[in-house]
Amino acid sequence: MQTAQQKSPWLWVPSLYFGQAIPYVVVMTLSVLMYKDRGVSNDDIAFYTSWLYLPWVIKPLWSPLVDLVRTKRWWIVNMQLAIGAGLGAVGFTMHLPGWFQISLGVLWVMAFFSATHDIAADGFYMLGLKQYQQAAFVGVRSTFYRLATIAGGGAMGMLAGHLTTRTGDAVFAWTVTFSVLAALFVGLFAYHSVVLERPAEDQTVPGGDNKLAEFFATFASFFGKRDIWLILGFILTFRLGESQLLKLAIPFMKDPVIKGGLGMTTSQIGLAYSTIGIIALTLGGLLGGFLISRLGLKRCLWLMVFAVHIPDVVFVFLATALPQNFMLIAASIALEQFGYGFGFTAMMLYMIMVSDGEHKTAHYAICTGLMALGMMVPGMYSGKIQEFLGYQHFFIYVCLMTIPAFIMAALVKIDPEFGKKTDK
Repeated sequence: MQTAQQKSPWLWVPSLYFGQAIPYVVVMTLSVLMYKDRGVSNDDIAFYTSWLYLPWVIKPLWSPLVDLVRTKRWWIVNMQLAIGAGLGAVGFTMHLPGWFQISLGVLWVMAFFSATHDIAADGFYMLGLKQYQQAAFVGVRSTFYRLATIAGGGAMGMLAGHLTTRTGDAVFAWTVTFSVLAALFVGLFAYHSVVLERPAEDQTVPGGDNKLAEFFATFASFFGKRDIWLILGFILTFRLGESQLLKLAIPFMKDPVIKGGLGMTTSQIGLAYSTIGIIALTLGGLLGGFLISRLGLKRCLWLMVFAVHIPDVVFVFLATALPQNFMLIAASIALEQFGYGFGFTAMMLYMIMVSDGEHKTAHYAICTGLMALGMMVPGMYSGKIQEFLGYQHFFIYVCLMTIPAFIMAALVKIDPEFGKKTDK
């Protein structure tokens, strides 16, 4: 039987992470644009869509089951089918009474499918690549993840905006948009059912007769790691500022100038934020992965921490100047997104480093769950904070919220050789 190492990672890494991104961007970004387009308040958007992070927060609770029950390939393929069905269901809810609550419920269920898919896909990634390849392909997987973000967020946002403008019917526009996404994802399911390989290493982890004991042992081994408090602090604070900026970026661009926003159309947001911005983010991710594979994570850490957080001042500029020049806005967003894409590579590699060893799939899921918790809780209240402060002061506040990440970066411990390509 072939192993993952005997096949080129290019055959499965791009398609796997293209598929992983679509439901996440739908739940986290496209839903914000949809609800804003249909008149939901900033407070409600930030609070309720932040709750959609919950499956990613608590996915460590069932992540050991992905190791203990069936193969990761089985989980990947079956979750992709379930996600496709969920996307179609969201489109159907647009015409129902109480559509807001029902659509949130469907998105929440779909988020559980997506979180489970993430567990399996990330485990599959770590099984199939050597350590230096994991560092080198972080940029590749980010590229295709972001291409899917463009397809699922940018292109779909522009499609919804175009249909709304053409027909004057936002309900119809978003129904069509989610139907297209459902068809796309079902196509990915069919493709992966045939193309995704079956590596010999993709086996259930033996749990003996007492799989429940093995389940709890997985958590104990993670929280028993050396310097666990530094690990927790770094993961939880790394995205503290971004967690709040992310929820209000689209409402800020959508709101009229009289409310302190930029007054952009849905199509313009789809192009500037979810297309041009994502391309810049992708280029940053590629550069970050390349640099770490050459220098190692430790030598790149401070540069990447600065790259993630300093460009947040772009939104302070936009909220202060309120420019109406589309190219200036798009260029500003591209700068911020490039810095974020470049710097976030450090967090991805840090979580891989922390997860290395037995139960790496479950431990990586715990790391990403903690990161999602660091996104969910601040994001829930960001809408109230923005409505109290106004956009300009809110983005200044966001910049201040990046300070804990700098403190933790000074304390965290990293193997100097981790992530660096060797001659072995």
